[in-house]
Amino acid sequence: AACTRVYFVSSQKNCNLIHHLCVLVPLSLSLPAGAGGWSPLTSDRYQWLEVDLGERTKITAVATQGRYGSSDWLTSYLLMFSDTGHNWKQYRQEDSIGSFPGNSNADSVVQYKLQQPAIARFLRLIPLDRNPSGRIGLRLEAYGCPYTSDVVSFGGGSSGLVSRLSPGPRRTSREVVSMKFKTLRNSGTLLHAEGEGGLGFSLELERGKLLLLLRRGDSSSEPRRLASLGSLLDDQHWHLLAVERRSTHLNLTVDKHTERVQIPAEFSRWDIEQVQGLVSERDFHGCLENLQYNGLNLIELAKNKDHRVSGNVTFSCAESVFVAVTFPGPQSFLQLPGARASSSGGVSVGFQFRTWNKAGLLLTFDLPQEGGVVWLYLSEARLRLQIHKAGRALLELSAGSALNDGQWHSVDLTSKQGHVTIAVDKGEGVYSTFNSDVSSTSTGCPAEEDGQSCRNPFSLFQGCMRLLSVENQPVDLIMVQQRLLGNYSHLQIDMCGIIDRCSPSRCEHGGRCSQSWTVFHCNCSESGYSGATCHSSEYEQSCEAYKHKGNTSGHFYIDVDGSGPIRPQLVYCNMTGDTHTHTHTHTLVRPSPGVDQHSVHFDYSTEEEQLLVVISQSKHCEQELSYHCRKSQGSPFSWWLGGPGPGRVQMYWGGAQPGSQQCVCGLQGDCVDPQHYCNCDADRVEWAEDSGLLTHGESLPVRSLVMGDIQRPESEAAYRVGPLRCHGDKNFWNAAFFDKETSYLHFPTFHGELSADVSFLFKTTAPSGVFLENLGIKDFIRIELSSSTRVVFSFDVGNGPLEVGVESSVPLNDDRWHRVRAERNVKEASLRLDQLPVARREAPADGHLHLQLNSQLFIEVSASFKPGTSVSYSFKELYELGRNSSARPSSIYSDVTLRAENVSLSFRTNQSPALLLYVGSYHRESLALLVNKLDKLEVRYKLDSGRDAEVLRSRVKSLADGRLHSVTVRRLSDSVSLQVTTIMLRFGLHSCTEFNAVKSLVLGRVDPELSRLASLGFTGCLSVVHFNSISPLKAALLHPHTSPVVISGPLVQSSCGSSASANPHAAEDTHHLSGRKGRSQAGLTDNCFPGSLCVGRFLVIKLIVFIFGTLHNLTTLSTSVGCPCQSLVSRQLHTRRRHFGSGNNTNWLDSVKDCALG
Repeated sequence: AACTRVYFVSSQKNCNLIHHLCVLVPLSLSLPAGAGGWSPLTSDRYQWLEVDLGERTKITAVATQGRYGSSDWLTSYLLMFSDTGHNWKQYRQEDSIGSFPGNSNADSVVQYKLQQPAIARFLRLIPLDRNPSGRIGLRLEAYGCPYTSDVVSFGGGSSGLVSRLSPGPRRTSREVVSMKFKTLRNSGTLLHAEGEGGLGFSLELERGKLLLLLRRGDSSSEPRRLASLGSLLDDQHWHLLAVERRSTHLNLTVDKHTERVQIPAEFSRWDIEQVQGLVSERDFHGCLENLQYNGLNLIELAKNKDHRVSGNVTFSCAESVFVAVTFPGPQSFLQLPGARASSSGGVSVGFQFRTWNKAGLLLTFDLPQEGGVVWLYLSEARLRLQIHKAGRALLELSAGSALNDGQWHSVDLTSKQGHVTIAVDKGEGVYSTFNSDVSSTSTGCPAEEDGQSCRNPFSLFQGCMRLLSVENQPVDLIMVQQRLLGNYSHLQIDMCGIIDRCSPSRCEHGGRCSQSWTVFHCNCSESGYSGATCHSSEYEQSCEAYKHKGNTSGHFYIDVDGSGPIRPQLVYCNMTGDTHTHTHTHTLVRPSPGVDQHSVHFDYSTEEEQLLVVISQSKHCEQELSYHCRKSQGSPFSWWLGGPGPGRVQMYWGGAQPGSQQCVCGLQGDCVDPQHYCNCDADRVEWAEDSGLLTHGESLPVRSLVMGDIQRPESEAAYRVGPLRCHGDKNFWNAAFFDKETSYLHFPTFHGELSADVSFLFKTTAPSGVFLENLGIKDFIRIELSSSTRVVFSFDVGNGPLEVGVESSVPLNDDRWHRVRAERNVKEASLRLDQLPVARREAPADGHLHLQLNSQLFIEVSASFKPGTSVSYSFKELYELGRNSSARPSSIYSDVTLRAENVSLSFRTNQSPALLLYVGSYHRESLALLVNKLDKLEVRYKLDSGRDAEVLRSRVKSLADGRLHSVTVRRLSDSVSLQVTTIMLRFGLHSCTEFNAVKSLVLGRVDPELSRLASLGFTGCLSVVHFNSISPLKAALLHPHTSPVVISGPLVQSSCGSSASANPHAAEDTHHLSGRKGRSQAGLTDNCFPGSLCVGRFLVIKLIVFIFGTLHNLTTLSTSVGCPCQSLVSRQLHTRRRHFGSGNNTNWLDSVKDCALG
């Protein structure tokens, strides 16, 4: 291997650029002099580039270029990291995505900032795809800074580290213990913290998971498990561990995941007195790094022999080297030379494996003397051995169980003196009689085999293997990798690529997670939820909903927040009285001797959160409160508590107003004593009563009742608290009326990173339009009526645009209510329309997971243009790269290359010729939409800078007539469709099919030197402008200061995009629902007019409450450098055709009835 080491150290104190790092390449590769980068002799899947940084380094970013002056570059690659040059770990984005986007040419630089910095000495880049007309070629730069740490290793036995903290008051509201650890064993005690009286907690590994255990001093007592976090922590890679105590709870963190744990009462005033590195009965074998307690570096103290820390440890990390091999897919196989029987007639094969799959062929070999074949395989998570000859089984054995648990399991196969034995995990073997020679040993079958000499009648094995041995001789997998031993294909050698897709679990609402090598599954039975991730509730959200489905009175489960975190609850729904009733248990309390006041507390079987949501969402709630008394001086001797939590003291009684300190008789003026406002304040000898209904939601439900003045002679009291009754669902019917194409609503940003659902009702006579849309920097969601019979749910979470559509056999613009429900989670996207079958689309198994949005949820806007007006949207993000002065100017070009566009807009103008839209590139390539001098639409594609533009013309005439016209242009490779209004034409391009280095999109006037036509500018109206998934006009009007837009000249938000607008420059009022002030839009009311879109039930209010995301907050988007706009501008979506407008039906009273009653 050749190694060239040149360092360039930046003067900056932060993480700096490392140039031309130490390059280790296999002997079969070469770096020709003057080649301008790395290019292996053979461009196949088995090449890699390895970098030795000399010491462990914090790596924050990598940047790639193609080979200088060539057609050699990578389009995608993998990154691996290692501390030792062995046991590589693949870097994954969002814990799932393995590949990185590469380059589209040899000149531009693509930089990727790692979401989580990697700490390693060795970096390995593995090419995946390259330029099809070139070879593998690469120039590589890495960014990072030095990493220092304090390390100790534990080997079990007498190894240990103990820190005794100084006595005295140290109690603080926050205590933190943190460290990193690595180990090859799946069990052992990492840390034990002990306080006064022997109370303490332990952090222990159990089957590769971290457990937080509480111990109560007595060693014989069973520890209490508080939490379990992490998985596969025995992979010999560093893992972060932290325990933070804050008042009454602990925050347990393993790597990037944190769980909050409530502290038991006996630990509420507990102080740590001693921290130990291990407990003797469960030895930890591995290394700890940067062990700290409240900022105190315990390892550094141990190095300096501080009296507070003692122990027998080694201040380094000695690691065993176990070379593993991963079988990731159906083409994976490993073939090794076999061993003939020894003189004693014995043959042995051994290995360890780990997998999630229940089935798969582990090992097969031929028996040349007998003409048979041996298969060692997994079936139903058990190990099975079969020996076949001439189509019949000569021998069958089985051993072990539950071997698909992701743990390492050992297998030993021996044949000796006529006996065949298989043993699992060094247990007692299962044997039978047989004897043979072994010609060769294989796991999997080579893809090039014709199936005669290698057959696999079982499932393929996906998992990891290590410690392979044949005839008690270890197999050197590094020699296999170098093609010096055996044969292999599609393997990942010197790493185990297993992933736990159930840690953390993506199953919601208590769904049980199970997995195979590539996917996970959620068992939602008995959870009350359904769907791929148990996200959707199986129950209605109120009795009102059950009533509208035709149900009669009875007990029903209601889920007040749908797919939110609140669990379903059982209530009684009285359909005849339009109510649902929640019944509580109340307990009568009699006076006790010597006690002047007596209280009674009312318990509700429903959880607190459920109860409060029912009250807040119901139209009306009431609860009867009745107080009977004799010889009573009520105030201040009696009161009640009501409202959230334990309740607040209430000094009014049933039928009166909150805070009035009165009863209903005081309001009506008919109390038994006019000097008092309550009957029970009059101190009369006869029985009196203050009763009525409590209807103020903030005071409900009644929590406690306190009664006083009942110990005097002849004083008596009685009470009655009725059940809490609520009726109506104020969120069931709420509607918005969109009477113009420019009507729109604003909502806060849609937060649903991992899962979300949207449901609403709509009615319209318009043939198409957008229901809702939300954009992020790259991600987006959109639900639209794409035609009169089709609803489409489209989105992009970073894997490219996807859509799910449902086609109806009847028109949907029939002015009747239709229900839409869309859901997106990490496994799939689904769309339901009315009672039609659900349409589903699976998500990529290893794709982006998080939907990251940062704009408001809204529907479109329009703007009027004058001759000097232009809006320019930039696709290029500047690359903050420190580079040599000799770098070519092209290195800062945008790396956005388009093979498809989806452009749509609406316009109104009296000008011809007029340029509507222009998209330019750094390579003098362009796309232009214009109205020519014949008042027809032209699309001009110039995708080859050396050829003239290709002109595509529509047949629709008179487009400069001052009317509103819609245009849609879609290109996929060399195929282009052009639709103007309802007329569609298809064209074929004859030039290049790639739109390279896209620079910007311009609406209106373009700089005169670009085009004489463009210098005339544009006078008129533009609306609903979309280029792939971006909305430049929306960005200019609503987010001019935060979007990459430049506005020149007067740009006025306008209603000119409405077909009903007579004045293209008229001002248009807007309506905001996002907490910001705005004028009320006359066309947006709470009523539904026929011939318009009426989005009912969820779109106005429920869209906020019942668009459910995960419990995670929207995180800050990481900066992506290199080609950040590529996924943004290369989406292929069927965008909106037009917005909903008013129809011709004017029966206003009927529409109000429909909106109220459905």
